[in-house]
Amino acid sequence: MSREQSLRNGAGIMVLGALIFLVYAVVFLFRAFASSGFELGVETLNGVTPQQLDGLNPAIMAYITHLHVAIAGFIAATAIAVGSLAWYGVRDGLWWAWITAVIVPVVGLAVALPLHYMGHFDYNWVNHLGLIYLGTIIYVVGAVLALAGLTRATAVAAQARR
Repeated sequence: MSREQSLRNGAGIMVLGALIFLVYAVVFLFRAFASSGFELGVETLNGVTPQQLDGLNPAIMAYITHLHVAIAGFIAATAIAVGSLAWYGVRDGLWWAWITAVIVPVVGLAVALPLHYMGHFDYNWVNHLGLIYLGTIIYVVGAVLALAGLTRATAVAAQARR
């Protein structure tokens, strides 16, 4: 595969992964307002439903909804940013775009994922994180394919200097 094909295909696959992140954000946003549970895959918190919590103190559920809307916005913004970096920067062979497009979701996942494995509440991991894991796997495949193109460009430039 040529350098250009690796960059084009890798960037396209990265965009597909970013689109999955965007879909997750949209679903997350709509579920904040139209769900009987707390969020995707989280129907209760240790047996307490959102309706019970709302009956106890409506401000708590309003605050949780506010946080979910904000999280959905940040996930959507991240998806749009890294998808744009991939399409307009990585596809053109720009190292800074690839580095930024990799660092941004890594930081987001490194901050968000560990708390999911501390056992504070029960959740259906497939519903809750399945789309994120799928998008991440696809995104990583694209990033690796694009990296192959980027390193090939570096090797060609190094040979030209000899």
